[in-house]
Amino acid sequence: MAESSLLKSSIAKKVAMALSGLFLVSFLALHFFINLTSVFSKETFNACSHFMGYNPLIQFVMQPVLVAGVIFHFVMGIVLERKNRSARPVAYVKYDGAANASWASRNMIISGLVVLAFLGLHMYDFWAQEIAYKYCLGNPIDETRYYGELVHKFENPIRTSLYCIAFVLLSMHLWHGFNSSFQSVGLNNKFTKGFQKCAYAFAIIVPLGFIFIALFHHFFNN
Repeated sequence: MAESSLLKSSIAKKVAMALSGLFLVSFLALHFFINLTSVFSKETFNACSHFMGYNPLIQFVMQPVLVAGVIFHFVMGIVLERKNRSARPVAYVKYDGAANASWASRNMIISGLVVLAFLGLHMYDFWAQEIAYKYCLGNPIDETRYYGELVHKFENPIRTSLYCIAFVLLSMHLWHGFNSSFQSVGLNNKFTKGFQKCAYAFAIIVPLGFIFIALFHHFFNN
């Protein structure tokens, strides 16, 4: 009975982890499409950014939910990783991680923590300074400032390089995360292969898209 309860608890945590990850992916996709407009149209990017920055629903509802989702996802990831390590027998047949699993699957905590650190820097660069601009410094509303601020962030080659590395790790994190999520939620029907192909494409295309945006502004707008 106790083992059954522990199993159900473990499955519930994995499902919660999977759903929180899929929830965060939706925000990542939105963020990507808005940033991508900066490559094609300064005016469109400014308009989208201004809307996101001054819409009360986004500012006071969606952003706190996003922050809570990020914290929950990474805390749950650490909890599950520790649980998996403690459940693995010590005196076991020697486990060759490199032979049995990919680097991404064996180092989800590492890639996750790097991505978390990147999110912290990103929040400092954009969210914290946006709050300071609007509420602390008393600046007038300027609907055209966002493009220039974005380009300025990619002037420094070191910062741009770290940004790109973070998205390479995010791609690896997403690749394994999608695979685990599909298993956790028990998705197994005639549409499963199609979902998986789309998910794996997302794990490659979106991070590479962010890298392209950073390099584009670094080399062509600075």
